[in-house]
Amino acid sequence: MKKLLTTLVLSLALSPLANAATVADIEIPDTLEASGSDLKLNGAGVRSKWFIDVYVGGLYLPEASQDAGQIVDSDQPMAIKLHMVSGLVTSEKMQKTTMEGFENATGGNMAPIQSQVDQFMSAFDEEILENDVFDLVYVPGKGVEIYKNEELVDTVSSGIDFKQALFGIWLSDTPAQESLKKAMLGDS
Repeated sequence: MKKLLTTLVLSLALSPLANAATVADIEIPDTLEASGSDLKLNGAGVRSKWFIDVYVGGLYLPEASQDAGQIVDSDQPMAIKLHMVSGLVTSEKMQKTTMEGFENATGGNMAPIQSQVDQFMSAFDEEILENDVFDLVYVPGKGVEIYKNEELVDTVSSGIDFKQALFGIWLSDTPAQESLKKAMLGDS
């Protein structure tokens, strides 16, 4: 009886952890606070390149959605979490692939948001290490806050157009990786 009680107490104590998603051995929190808004994990998946897991990406929204276009166009608080799972990711590689993502998301027309893209890219200037975590948090009326390992790195003051391009990297018709897009939409 004592063993059963101990098991029950432990399972109740650990139950909040059961709500978090585990992807590629990385625990992704089920909520993220963004400027006073509690965002819920919509979905998470792995970005792979050449058979190597690069990062785990999670999408956080006020309410669950599988409509990529609506998410990209929405002027609501939301966030993307990128947890680096490879030590092979360098600042230069991250900048190059992110720039390719902006090119794809904007159909090659980055001119209207070029200054915001340039500012955003500088967030990846410092060395990137395995287990670094980037939180890209959109705050309506303010812009995109960039956190590295829970510390604010920069805020890109912008309107909805930059946010659409940024979230389009993962959710547009030409996403960084189709399987990651599906996973972020909770459709994996």
